[in-house]
Amino acid sequence: MNKNIQILFIMVIIILGAAGMPAFAGDSSESRAGGVFSETMKNYDYNIQVITACDGRKRVVVEGFKEGELLPPEKAREAAKLLNSLMNYCEAEIVAVIPKNRIDILLSVNGEPFVNIDNTDLQLPLMLIHGGQSHTEREMQIWKAEEQKVIEKGYKLFHSQLTGTNGVSCDMCHPDAVNTHPETYPKFQTQLKKIALLRDMINWCIEKPMEGKPIPDDSEDMKAIEAYILSTRKGVPLDYGKH
Repeated sequence: MNKNIQILFIMVIIILGAAGMPAFAGDSSESRAGGVFSETMKNYDYNIQVITACDGRKRVVVEGFKEGELLPPEKAREAAKLLNSLMNYCEAEIVAVIPKNRIDILLSVNGEPFVNIDNTDLQLPLMLIHGGQSHTEREMQIWKAEEQKVIEKGYKLFHSQLTGTNGVSCDMCHPDAVNTHPETYPKFQTQLKKIALLRDMINWCIEKPMEGKPIPDDSEDMKAIEAYILSTRKGVPLDYGKH
């Protein structure tokens, strides 16, 4: 089938299917997607395994295998490839089904009815995700503003004497984060006598020269300091292990 005709056919299916589709609780795409997933699970009275992507928004249903069963390498690679492809559509809620005895896959995006997609190239029609556009200008502005907030918080912490206890701040040794070289991590650090990440060296500096308390790795403060340091090296190629 011609690709343009196939896309048009999918659009018709979506429009007609949505018109006759029962409403799930809530109006958000997340609620609709959750409804589609729940309804999909009701259809199975045999073995299935559900694999969820790291963002929690993409789920792949693999037919023919029990939950918790070790998938054969070929089937596991197929599911992983599908999840990786779906991750390109970052904000979408997606339920995909890998049928047991068919080549194509079934796909539901943001609670819309399932459509058949070719499983050989995994190129999803953009109208399923953004109405034919990748991201809006408003989305880009919102994401940029959120990113800038974190960087600015990191800047303040990096230049604050309160991070330590003796009055020394990070910027006194590293003005504008100079000579921090975040692109060279992970690497062996002689001070720590082990392989270190950027956050390990941040805490080493806080504990030693600044005589402060280490910042938890998963804290918002650590994320902010790392974000600020990384922002000063934008465009510099990754060169981990370099000394």
